[in-house]
Amino acid sequence: MSRDRLSEVAWDLFGKTPRGWALVQGIVDFVHRHVRFDYMKARPTKTARDVFEEREGVCRDFAHLAITLCRCMNIPARYCTGYLGDMDLPKPLGEMDFSAWFEVWLGDRWYVFDARHNRPRSGRILMARGRDAADAALTMTFGRVTLSRFDIYTDEDRLGLASL
Repeated sequence: MSRDRLSEVAWDLFGKTPRGWALVQGIVDFVHRHVRFDYMKARPTKTARDVFEEREGVCRDFAHLAITLCRCMNIPARYCTGYLGDMDLPKPLGEMDFSAWFEVWLGDRWYVFDARHNRPRSGRILMARGRDAADAALTMTFGRVTLSRFDIYTDEDRLGLASL
């Protein structure tokens, strides 16, 4: 298990960090600085330890490493996946995409963190939650599959209708 392979690393890096929000943010900051985003480095067999050692990956890998480090520090964490909007990106706008982030339980409820972006983002559309990406897969395919088109659009809810 990746958790067992990263426990000593986690305690060496974060063992003296105050518990709670500061600890989770410290983990997110570390992963955000430590891992370089690269679509071409995605692979279905990549573990959190692989991400830690290779220092590159996709949003799923950022989330897996952060979740693993949180769990090593005895913080409940779960994987989230869905779409991430482009409405709060600088001009020219980035593209919408599938995305992964995570949530941690801090005393009274689950809180959202995103180790790839490491800042609040608008337009998250949650599709699934689970222990990891395999537990919350958006698609399940067998054999070679090519995604030929992917279009998702979000708009800000300026009328407050999202709460209906």
